[in-house]
Parts: sequence; structure tokens; C-alpha cells
Amino acid sequence: MKDHYLTVTALTKYIKRKIDTDPHLNDIWLKGEISNFKHHSRGHMYLTIKDDQSRVQAVMFAGNNRKLKFTPEDGMNVLIRGEISVFEPYGQYQLYIRHMEPDGIGALYLAYEQLKEKLAKKGYFEIERKKELPPYPKHIGIITSPTGAAIRDILTTIKRRYPIVQTTVIPVIVQGQLAANSIHDAIEFANQTGDFDLLIVGRGGGSIEDLWGFNEEVVAEAIFQSNIPIISAVGHETDHTIADFVADLRAPTPTGAAELAVPSQQELLKKIEMMKRSLMRTMAEKIGNVQRHLDYIETTYAFKYPINLIQQHEQQLDRYAERLGKGLTNLAKNKQERHFNMHIRLQNQHPRRQIENNEAQLEQLVNKKNILFQQFMEQKTSQLSTSIDKLSLLNPLEILKRGFAIPYTQKSEVIKSSKQVNKDDKMTVRLSDGIVDCHVIDVREHNK
Repeated sequence: MKDHYLTVTALTKYIKRKIDTDPHLNDIWLKGEISNFKHHSRGHMYLTIKDDQSRVQAVMFAGNNRKLKFTPEDGMNVLIRGEISVFEPYGQYQLYIRHMEPDGIGALYLAYEQLKEKLAKKGYFEIERKKELPPYPKHIGIITSPTGAAIRDILTTIKRRYPIVQTTVIPVIVQGQLAANSIHDAIEFANQTGDFDLLIVGRGGGSIEDLWGFNEEVVAEAIFQSNIPIISAVGHETDHTIADFVADLRAPTPTGAAELAVPSQQELLKKIEMMKRSLMRTMAEKIGNVQRHLDYIETTYAFKYPINLIQQHEQQLDRYAERLGKGLTNLAKNKQERHFNMHIRLQNQHPRRQIENNEAQLEQLVNKKNILFQQFMEQKTSQLSTSIDKLSLLNPLEILKRGFAIPYTQKSEVIKSSKQVNKDDKMTVRLSDGIVDCHVIDVREHNK
């Protein structure tokens, strides 16, 4: 009975074979909205295709998605062609996408808008970074197809307007899958040679598919990194490519690019003729002014009577010489007086004189100090004698010399009252020249 049970793997393989052999599921045309989009580091794209009620897991391998002209995003409505199969490890069916394009908008146009937004955020279109074109280029590189009508228009216009400029055609592929890399390499080559001071990059008009090589990021990067100013001349006036936005200047047509690249020889000749007339007019005015000034000089007193003028200057020179001599004499005298005064000041302030003055001042100060010290000592000696006399009057020993004595108890206390001693007590009496030990025979009080 157990032989009737299937394993999960066997069931999944059976369902996968059923789905893989169903012709209706091998070529599915599906439309829906993208969600949970993830672009794996290995290049595969994982996403969910959903509508209002259902969803299905989908995968687009790198071999298929590298052909996409746009970048899928969450919320984008797309048209998909692929097949349904089962992912065995999870036992779930999923959609394997072979081709995808936006729903309601062309893939190329969407890719164009996405790249335009990306480069704008990176600052590729900023006016501040655009380089100025040389006013009189010497060598122009023309990057385009060597067989198209655009190259004929550019060369014809340049030769007509400014025939002295050197031109070099750098041939490139301007249409198809190889166009972008061909244009990129040509711009890098022109920068590496260092022979060009201006580049024209362009082709004739066409559909968005025909012009797509100029909408690739590699071309925009080459134009942005170019050290040489670039004029973009792609298509007709209504056509705008990514190259037009990145280039330093956009021309509406290849012929317009040639007109912007070089000045007109007719306009230059007119400008030269105007400058020539202005120069001749200026020179005539200058000569006329000089001639009038010369005529005026010929009528002046100095020109008519040069001897008299020289004699006047001779006299004036004599006066100047006399004033100069007096000035030198006065200057020397003033210098001598100043020198003498400085000598006197130096003598008065000579170190020897200052030392003598200081020694005299020191001697006076020493004498004054000695006198003040002597007076101070005498004053202090007199004060000391007075103090000694006062102390002598108060000294108990001096009192003892006059016949007085000081009695003490056995505890060495001064006896000030008869009540401090009793009969038969021992006491000590201090005299001026010694001590007497006594025995109290009797104690009597004075009658008041």
C-alpha cells in the first residue's frame, strides 16, 4: 500500500514536466505591474508581476536583461514575453522572462529619459562646466560617418566660411550597436593626440533608433571628460540627444555646427575693412594734431629767439648756482653748530662727570645718615635710661634693700594676711641679701 505514496520531489518533477510540455505556457505574453524588483550582483533580475487580484514570481536572467534599453523599477507597467516553469526547490511556478518593454511607452524613450535624469543629477548638463569655443580655431576634428551627407555639409560650410582652418575627419560608426563605442573611442583618440582645438560630433537626422548611439552613457561620459570643446550636431533641429545636453554647444544641424565652429571670412573681411578705416581716421587725426602743435611751436618766442632764451636761462642758472652756494654754506654752519651743541651735551653727560656727581651725592647721603643715626641712638639711649629708672622703682628687690621683707608659706605662697598662717606653722622670709626660715610662735591681728 505504501508504494502508492509519492515523494514531494516526484510530485514536483511531474508537475514541472506537465507545465514544460504545455505549448500554451511555453510562449506567454503577459502585462502587469512590477513590484519587489531586485537586480542581483550576478546580473539576474528577480521581480513580481501583479495586477489588481493576483501576482506571479518572475526572473529575467542576465543573458536576456542585458539587451534592455531601460532599467525596470517598482510600479512600472510592462509588457512581457516568456515562459512558465516550476522552480523545483520551492515547488512553485514562476515566469521566466525573455523580453520586456514598458507598457504604453517605448523602451528607448524610457531609457532616454532615465539616462537624462541620471546625468542631470550628476551635473553633466551644468552651464558652469561647459567650455568656451575658440574664436579662431586652427584644427577641427570632425567625428562622423565619412560617407554620410553630414560630413559633406560640414566640410562645404567650413571651406566656404573659413578656408584657412585645418580639418580632419575621424570616421566612426553612427548607427547600430557598435556606434556608441565607436564614437567614444574617437573622442578619446582626439584628446590623446592633442592636435585639435575643437571637435564636431554628429550625423544626419533619423529615428530614435537611428540616433540611439548618441544617447548611450559611454558617449556622454566621453564628451563630459573631453578636454577639447565639443559641438554636438546630431539629427535635425527638432532632434535632441543626450550628447546634445552634455556637449559644450548644440547645433541644430551639421551645417549649423560648421557655422558655429568657424567665423565667416566675409564678416572678418568687413570687420578688417572697418578697422582699417578706423585706423586711417585715427592716424589722420593724430598727424593733424601733431602738425598743428608743430605750427604753434614755430610761432613761439623760444623758436624765434633761441639766443635770448638761452641767455635768460644762463642768468637764471647763475642765480640758482648762487642760491645753491649760500644754501650749502648755511647748511654747513648749521651742521657745525649742531655738532658743537651735541659735543657740549656729551661733555655734560660724560660718565666721568656723572660718577663724580654721584660720588658727591653719596658722600652727602652717608654724612646725613651718620648724623641721623647718631641722633637716633642718643634718643633711644635716653629712652632706655628712663625706662630703667621706672623699672628700678617697681623692682621688688629694690624695696627689700630699704629694710622690707617678703614672707612665704611652706607652699611658697606670698603671705599677704595673718589669716594665711597659724601658730606653729613654718614660713620663709626673703630679705634683700638672703632667706630666713622661721617658726610662728603666735599670730596677732592689728586692731582697727
